[in-house]
Amino acid sequence: MRRRLSRPALSALAACCLLLQVRAQAAPADHITLCFERQEVRPWRTLDGGGLNFELLAEVARRTGVTFDYQSMPWKRCLEQLKANQVGGAFAVSFNRERMALGAYPGVAPGASEPHADPSKRMHIDTYMLVRRRGSRLDWDGKSFRNLDGRVGFQLGYSVGDFLRAQGVAIDDGSQRSDELAQKLIAGRLAGAALGGGDAARLMRGPYGKRLEVLPLPLIEKPYFLVLSSALVASRPQLAARLWDAVEEVRNTPAYRKREQQALGASPAGGLGVHH
Repeated sequence: MRRRLSRPALSALAACCLLLQVRAQAAPADHITLCFERQEVRPWRTLDGGGLNFELLAEVARRTGVTFDYQSMPWKRCLEQLKANQVGGAFAVSFNRERMALGAYPGVAPGASEPHADPSKRMHIDTYMLVRRRGSRLDWDGKSFRNLDGRVGFQLGYSVGDFLRAQGVAIDDGSQRSDELAQKLIAGRLAGAALGGGDAARLMRGPYGKRLEVLPLPLIEKPYFLVLSSALVASRPQLAARLWDAVEEVRNTPAYRKREQQALGASPAGGLGVHH
């Protein structure tokens, strides 16, 4: 015999179904996969999820109610997956006009003639340094190269390539790891290498340090951002804005500023690190 539900029971069942539907729709949007380069760069990140980038993002997640899943991979693949909307975002990414096709930066106005990401929404600021063989006459005076006899190498897909091309120097972008650039330098296949400060400091602490030196003036200094996929921003613009606002808020909290100062003070690079 079929049993009829009372009207209150039907109402309760309908409300329950509606709640489950809303939760099912909300869960994927608030569960975001972020990719980052499979390389340890202190003090910003370690491959096991340590470092200032992860500390900042953990607090952003807590404040916004978003869950981040992290995937490490080669940097070029990370950017390709961002462009294809296969991940919800990538970090830490420096800005240039060409990279606007990869995803969305905070503060970039659509159609702007001179687009710029909003530096107040950055995760951090960092630099590239010029590394040479010990005894080399190659120099950088803060504006131009001197005694450059050969190519300057950098890692595949890294934005410092645009800077080097603008300088009119011969380049080599055939390496994916900083250790490969160090080996090319020592072998005389490169005149110099443009490396992020964290990588440069790591090399100097290791076996290559006796044969290389880092010039004191940085090649370039840049802010680095959490870049979100175009699909995420198109479907949830308010969520994207909340995330970028939270990055700024967390970075400016006394607690995080203190952590950053402590970590940078303990870093042999003086805080120079991630460099994409």
